[in-house]
Amino acid sequence: MRILVLGAGGTGGYFGGRLAQAGVDVTFLVRPARAAALSADGLRLRSPLGDASLPVRCLTADALADAVAQAPYDLVVLSCKAYDLDSAMDAIAPAMGSGTAVLPILNGLRHYPLLDARFGAGQVIGGLCFISVSKADDGSIVHHGNAASITFGERDGASGARCAAFAQACAHAGIDHLHADDIAREQWIKFTFLATLAAATCLMRASVGGIVATSDGAGVITALYAETLAAAAAAGHPVPDSARATALGQLTRAGSPLKASMLHDLEAGRRVEAAHIVGDMLARVRAAGEPAPLLAAAYCHLQAYEALRTG
Repeated sequence: MRILVLGAGGTGGYFGGRLAQAGVDVTFLVRPARAAALSADGLRLRSPLGDASLPVRCLTADALADAVAQAPYDLVVLSCKAYDLDSAMDAIAPAMGSGTAVLPILNGLRHYPLLDARFGAGQVIGGLCFISVSKADDGSIVHHGNAASITFGERDGASGARCAAFAQACAHAGIDHLHADDIAREQWIKFTFLATLAAATCLMRASVGGIVATSDGAGVITALYAETLAAAAAAGHPVPDSARATALGQLTRAGSPLKASMLHDLEAGRRVEAAHIVGDMLARVRAAGEPAPLLAAAYCHLQAYEALRTG
């Protein structure tokens, strides 16, 4: 299987790097400066699951069409930030032949209609990942914690060869993965969890442990999670009881250092995926006819941050 990974930042760099480390045919589509750095220093991973420094194949946008003409890609892994989706779709467009699928591992769900409109729903696989990772100032990929999994599946529930081939590649690379027969259920399990985590930790500017150490923290997080569950139920994908219990356990664990990546971005003064995660979840809950005062407060806070950041 020939795989093209858009970008070699945190998420794409980690999963693409692990695949490349195992000898899977992986190419990174990157900007010229990142291509020069990768050519000089290789891709460096710093992780509790094992460090690595390895040469990788990369190319820039101006070389993509020629590369595709020589040998098309079977799969494009899309791991950009949600606010970069338009430029990301433009970048991968030359690679999207009739036999090529795109696997987005972005947060949330709002990107699917846009990808379907651009490339056709039949070429868009459902996907998500669980990982806390960042790109350090020296260009290395830093993995925080032990969680590093990727979940994917055909959105119509079919058992297709392309997902089976990617599952085989992940197994070969030792990547924790799930080839899901109901990817929508898995997406809603993550979306409800992530929207709650982002809303709570950004609103309070604190980790889960810091929030639940307050007199009302656990109750606030539990109420936030309940708001998101209403959207999942209205969409026809209610979160199973076992998944709810697991999520709440993580969201209310005493002493937990867990923060949403959105809070890490906010603390660093960077742009955040507020509209794509918290804002979209708020809109879905309201469309279901349910009040969402805590999500509304969190989204208001994030919009005020963005307005201040951009002046």
